Amino acid sequence: MNKFLKYFAIGILALLIYFGITTYPKLDLISGFSAKSIASGHFIDNRTIKIIEQGDNDIPLVSLANNVINDAGKFATSSVYGIKERKAIYREGLGATLINKDFDVNKSYEIPKRTKITINLPFPYGNSEPNDTVFSNIDYKKLNAAVAKAFDKEGEKSKRTRAVLVIYKDKIIAEKYDTNFNKNSRLLGWSMTKSITATLFGILQKQGEFDINKPAPIVEWQKDERAIIRTSDLLHMNSGLEWEEKYDKICDATKMLFQAEDMGKVQLEKKAQFPPNLHWNYSSGTTNLLSKILRNQFKTHQDYLDFWYTDLLDKIGMNSALIETDMAGNFVGSSYGWATARDWGKFGLLYLHKGNWNGEQLFDESWAKYVATPTNTSKGRYGAHFWLNAGGYFPDVPREMYYCSGFQGQMIAIFPSKDLVIVHLGLSEKFDFNGFLNGVVGSFKK
Repeated sequence: MNKFLKYFAIGILALLIYFGITTYPKLDLISGFSAKSIASGHFIDNRTIKIIEQGDNDIPLVSLANNVINDAGKFATSSVYGIKERKAIYREGLGATLINKDFDVNKSYEIPKRTKITINLPFPYGNSEPNDTVFSNIDYKKLNAAVAKAFDKEGEKSKRTRAVLVIYKDKIIAEKYDTNFNKNSRLLGWSMTKSITATLFGILQKQGEFDINKPAPIVEWQKDERAIIRTSDLLHMNSGLEWEEKYDKICDATKMLFQAEDMGKVQLEKKAQFPPNLHWNYSSGTTNLLSKILRNQFKTHQDYLDFWYTDLLDKIGMNSALIETDMAGNFVGSSYGWATARDWGKFGLLYLHKGNWNGEQLFDESWAKYVATPTNTSKGRYGAHFWLNAGGYFPDVPREMYYCSGFQGQMIAIFPSKDLVIVHLGLSEKFDFNGFLNGVVGSFKK
């Protein structure tokens, strides 16, 4: 018996050591992800804690978290095994923010001023329901079959699609939602938000307020080799700066999203590993640095907050859209954009029409070409904060397609010559986009 207890104790000790080495350091990130996800999903989209835990938080390790929502205080807390508790607070207009223990929840804050004008026009240029239009060149049986195939059948949990929207010639020709979601559900775009952040530079450039081809206006870089990095290099993700982006480990990206107070500073403080325009490296830190650069273009923080909405999101009727902020008041332009499927579709239409929104040119036509032109060393996969199919990554999909892409299968696909935008929102990294997109495009008669 004593021998058994000895080996049992050794086994327990070994497990504790293994846990301490492999898992304990991640607990802060696990509980941080969970608290932020719970607060955002509940307060932005009115989801129950059960729906969030079984959907958004059904991720290895994240599912270990114990979560509590405080509706009166508008915050959520999460912990793992009763330790490493993290808190995310919700503020109207700013969304949910994961905070550190020393964050002053009582300090005053500014919120974006929104202009939501009711326009008596059908989608996409007004608030009325879209007109029913039947196109003779579309095989609707094939189209609906392709859309239906994107969703799990009852009892399945592999495709995990939440919403699909297909827009042709400004008309919605297919729209479908999973259980618990509908046309009013606000869904997280994750890295599709990067494309929104980039677009703001296109707008500023058209307004004559910014030149992306000049060195990035960052004071801290002016006396070292980083001084030659252009804003365009940042938009292309080939600045040459150090960065590691992997979500299954503690790295630059996870520490930024779940620990940093000022997310824009994380990339700003990184050293140069390569000369600009020679080494493509995907970096959420770069996008949050761009958000910080945007903030510095305005005289006040209020002007910065307003600009994202007055000059882009509310301008094109993305009235459901919400970009969340970090603790320092910067928009988390890399990851935290929310909108309905229809409003995400409007963003795709803005690019389909090369910056023209119902007669008003928000950015120059050349900007749409700029973002869809392959970045040096990306092998045809990336443009300027947009992903591309120029290299045939999706072999059965037209090479002209370029798209916004986000974690767990978020996509806005733009097909310029086909006058087509396809939106997909879901929860699976393994979703078959090649088959799905091919099925939708294949429903158009030749």
